[in-house]
Amino acid sequence: MAHPEKGLPMTAKWDPAKLAAEVAALEELERQPFLRRVGGYLRRAGPGLLQSAMTLGAGSATASVIAGASFGYKLLWIQPLAMFLGVMMMAAIGNIVLTTGERPYVAFGRELSRVLVFLWALGTIVASVIWHFPQYGLVAGAARDLAQLFGVATREGGSLTAAGVAVSVGAGVVILGVNVMTTWSYGSSARGIKLYEWFLRGVIALTIVAFGLVVAANLGKIQWGEMLKGFTGQYGIPAVDRATAEAVLAACGDPKMTVDGLMDSTTLVLGMLGAAVGINMTFLYPYSLLAKGWGKAHRPLSRWDLGLSMFLPFVLVTSLVMLAMTVSGVYRPDQECVRSFIQPVQAAGSLNQVMGDRLGRVVFDLGLIGMACGAISAHMVVCGFTVCEMFGLEYTTRRFRIFAMVPAVGILGVVTQTPMWFPIMASAICFTMLPIAYLMFLILNNKRSYIGDAVGRGWRRVAFNAVLVLALAVATIGSVIKVKGGVIDKLLGGEKPAAGAPAAK
Repeated sequence: MAHPEKGLPMTAKWDPAKLAAEVAALEELERQPFLRRVGGYLRRAGPGLLQSAMTLGAGSATASVIAGASFGYKLLWIQPLAMFLGVMMMAAIGNIVLTTGERPYVAFGRELSRVLVFLWALGTIVASVIWHFPQYGLVAGAARDLAQLFGVATREGGSLTAAGVAVSVGAGVVILGVNVMTTWSYGSSARGIKLYEWFLRGVIALTIVAFGLVVAANLGKIQWGEMLKGFTGQYGIPAVDRATAEAVLAACGDPKMTVDGLMDSTTLVLGMLGAAVGINMTFLYPYSLLAKGWGKAHRPLSRWDLGLSMFLPFVLVTSLVMLAMTVSGVYRPDQECVRSFIQPVQAAGSLNQVMGDRLGRVVFDLGLIGMACGAISAHMVVCGFTVCEMFGLEYTTRRFRIFAMVPAVGILGVVTQTPMWFPIMASAICFTMLPIAYLMFLILNNKRSYIGDAVGRGWRRVAFNAVLVLALAVATIGSVIKVKGGVIDKLLGGEKPAAGAPAAK
């Protein structure tokens, strides 16, 4: 059955009186002093939490570990800049959707191209399914690392033992069960949405606290001047000495690594800049706004929500992970190169003595599990929306719950990796579509015949559009790097660990 184009029958249907009261409260809040407004916006935040949870997954964990282990403080500027550009693009999407109140899939197809929005939705589902596997792989890896601390032999001769399989499957089942309960509550009632948002707050807080404790235990080792230089970008893109890269390669002994790969810091930086936002995030955000019943009156709130619930947690977590790598001994200043061969769980294994006997390793593993858990739930939520939209089905709680289970096949990632053609297909579709989606948002945010005066005016409009164009350019460069490494190189048989940051969202 075809659905109407306006809104979603969620909060607006479940609790219209509360929504009307919220609109009145927001209008009153606009007349309050600055600090009181900030507090009021913080209490009402929500959709930004889903964005934060989705982007703080296995990809961000791996990217931050690689950046910190490779160059210490020197790349701290990348993640804040990358997420700032992502937040600006999300603000453009929010401006469009909150102004019109229309569902993007139908409205964008009408205003631009039905083919493009179909590919946008397809890319969202493909990304959520394919990138679900590494989330469960991260959960299982962290769980096995914890089990090893208690004397459980999880590997033997490079393969998982029976105990290793049991730990992996058990961890996956527990995480899936938790996420099914929380995701299904999101699709059931206005109170369920609020409960889900509090679940995400808890997961994100756990992640921040876990990595924060690791850094706090090494507070005396932080070189504050170097950290400030890193955040302000004074190091730019670090250069790698060839002799150092050759020495690291000889010590590593990995036949897939090359000297050029160890020296390719430019690709690492550009890949990280272009990978902070995934294609599925661009679909999730507008529908999470509509699910909350937000409209024109919520536009100021939505901007604060992006800053407080999306930008701030992302920057905190990724920066803490990079600092943990820097101050705990994983980063070696005398061996500075692109260490794309290091993985988060391997990094956790080096933190045994950071907070006493093994405690740092335990805390770091729990932080990794928290990152993956939030991303898994966000993947499920976006699939619940996307499949309904693609098939023109009227939204119901039952349909949302069924379609939210689409990416659950990713639980197989606890014991296996996806076949090679899966990530190749995902890379081809998703990384190609991201800059195209950004271009769609840029065009629609400036289409006066569609959103009227919400296009803005004066220097603010010019400045905002300049940032959007920069975000589009960075996303395009990042996508080219990812398509080359994830598709072209593999199809041509030249597969090797890419210098660019992983993009599992």
